[in-house]
Amino acid sequence: MSFQAYLDAIETKTGLTPRQLVTIALKRGYDDPAVKAGEILAWLKDDYDLGRGHGMALVHVIKKGAAIDPKHVGSGGTHSDESETLWLDGAATKPQP
Repeated sequence: MSFQAYLDAIETKTGLTPRQLVTIALKRGYDDPAVKAGEILAWLKDDYDLGRGHGMALVHVIKKGAAIDPKHVGSGGTHSDESETLWLDGAATKPQP
């Protein structure tokens, strides 16, 4: 599953766009370098019932922003994405290729 597919599935499951969840995470201070992924994953599990795979996609965005490594773009592999920039504003508003 691509990073973007994980983010789209998170929106479907929670009813919140990835950007909305990132905003909540930032207000909670989860972007602080001292905060470990496990703490964020626990919050996502407790509050939104998200598993590790979906949670780690969101941890990436919280910690590193919407950019992903170019090696994941167009690789044709399991985690291949269409763009180096993840769409955080909801599947309904995502530009179509």
